[in-house]
Amino acid sequence: MLGLPLSDDPVIALGLLAFALLLLVLPISFWAVSGGRSSGLVRLLVAAANLALTAQLVLRWWDAGHFPISNLYESLCFLAWGCTLTQLLVERSWSSPLVPAAATPMALGCVAFASFALPDRLQEASPLVPALRSSWLVMHVSVIMISYAALLVGSLLSVAVLFTDRGNELQLRSNSIGSGSFRQARLALDGPQVEAGQFKLSSESIGIAETLDSLSYRTITVGFLLLSVGLVSGAVWANEAWGSWWSWDPKETWALICWLVYAAYLHTRLIRGWQGRKPAIVASAGLVVIAVCYIGVNLLGIGLHSYGWFFSD
Repeated sequence: MLGLPLSDDPVIALGLLAFALLLLVLPISFWAVSGGRSSGLVRLLVAAANLALTAQLVLRWWDAGHFPISNLYESLCFLAWGCTLTQLLVERSWSSPLVPAAATPMALGCVAFASFALPDRLQEASPLVPALRSSWLVMHVSVIMISYAALLVGSLLSVAVLFTDRGNELQLRSNSIGSGSFRQARLALDGPQVEAGQFKLSSESIGIAETLDSLSYRTITVGFLLLSVGLVSGAVWANEAWGSWWSWDPKETWALICWLVYAAYLHTRLIRGWQGRKPAIVASAGLVVIAVCYIGVNLLGIGLHSYGWFFSD
């Protein structure tokens, strides 16, 4: 099936284990969504998948002697690791079956594509090209990949906002920083208190869509900051390796487009005051941009950043 016996390649075996665990998460999480209850089993399976991916990356690092990001297989597995880690951190803020139901397909898709779609030569460890033999490899590539993971999970939560309470107008009362409940001041309606202009506080719970919107905003903010750091470190590394801070390589161009899309998302939140479905549409567009930047450019085999496949020898 994969061209390599599983017993002879524990790295691939660990990837398949992570795939099997994430595949179990999907039906259980959707079942939990239909029942309206969170599932501890889902978190346990996602944590186990994250541990399997961690062991896989550490083992590849040990075998290859360099940071495991030298080809598309390792890159996809690292992205899946980042997505599962981000998902677990988000669930610490809000334990809801909607989080794994929305976020798990991304990590599952990454592992599935790496394990079943890539040819054997892209799954095997390969020596680093001279330009990658730098201490900037861990700094730049790992930060970029983790930023992609955070942005992807945050965008998927935004997609979930679009499908949650579709028949109702979203009235967001939170400040997109916290979640749970808020206290609203209301004018007391009892006679003497009205004249005195006294107010009383009443508690109201934050709705599901509002909580998703808040978590999406916070996750995308972290991803955007990491992406900014990654772009700056990449420019420094490019100047060291190629003698140019910015060469308008296809990967660099699409990374800049990605940064601009999420900068527009944060602009709509912070400056325009948008919440709910409008910024969720912008974040959803970010999914497409990341897909083109990460997968599309790599597989076309063009540019200095390409791993190559379709049009490479």
